[in-house]
Amino acid sequence: MPSNPSPRTILYATRSGALPARFRRTRVLIVGCGDVGLRVAQALPGRVRLLALTSSADRLTELRALGITPLLGNLDTPASLRRLAGLCQRVVYLAPPPSEGESDPRTLAFIRALRLRRLPVALIYGSTSGVYGDCRGEPVRETRATNAETPRAQRRVAAENCVRLLGRATRVRSSILRIPGIYAPDRVGGTPRARLLKGTPVLAPADDVYTNHIHADDLARACIAALWRGQPQRLYNVNDDTDLKMGDYFDLAADLYGLAHPPRLTRQAAKDQLPVMLMSFMSESRRMDNTRLKHELRLRLHYPTVAAGLAHAPQAQATTAPVSNG
Repeated sequence: MPSNPSPRTILYATRSGALPARFRRTRVLIVGCGDVGLRVAQALPGRVRLLALTSSADRLTELRALGITPLLGNLDTPASLRRLAGLCQRVVYLAPPPSEGESDPRTLAFIRALRLRRLPVALIYGSTSGVYGDCRGEPVRETRATNAETPRAQRRVAAENCVRLLGRATRVRSSILRIPGIYAPDRVGGTPRARLLKGTPVLAPADDVYTNHIHADDLARACIAALWRGQPQRLYNVNDDTDLKMGDYFDLAADLYGLAHPPRLTRQAAKDQLPVMLMSFMSESRRMDNTRLKHELRLRLHYPTVAAGLAHAPQAQATTAPVSNG
């Protein structure tokens, strides 16, 4: 064998996919690199090369400081997305749809850009549990048909359909994560404390609805698990093991923080006093089943209940510090 490789050999060896696996770094693109996206980036192993799409030039320095390669582009400007084609092997898509309309042109534009060149191996799409609509407190598995009742949830269904169509038409292993309420003590608005301090009412027990939650760190870990373990064209409920109605959730948080329980209202009285957006969250009741999350993705939740997650909040620790088991 010659001691020095020929230029032709070097050319072929440096083409994407030609190098031995040990010399390549998997490239993961995060679209929608907000709070959860940054948690995904921080939890990924060091051997992964991270890229993030951002529409703000002000974030370039921040992302680089975190070891993330920023890519300027805007989901509302399809032409700016062409550079994303062929750049990465895996994608975590956490960007929301537009606030108006019946579809999600952002997700569609992104998928069209991906299809310009070699497609990624896996695409994880962060959807919402709202696509199920009101299930009247029944247990909800991923096999249940969608019944989105709000425009916000209907746009998510449209986005899910785009992602699933991509998976069926190509070899992309697309996984859809249906996400409920996200909380975390180090997340802006990530605990019920502010709402409890305002004394915002909740529904009376007879009118109350079941609610579902996931800690932001566990959600990030679920995204990573799906990147490598998700089944093709598979849906996953991403929620913890908590089985609580909304009012009981706020009562639990109030006890942890040493605050008063929120007042209770009948549904009719709540309609007259609470904002429409808040009432929309109080109009859907479901208990999501997370069996697939734990068995197929093999995710062991760090915070299996909201009680465990909220107990780590600084406010909760401050109010419960004097209590001792010793």
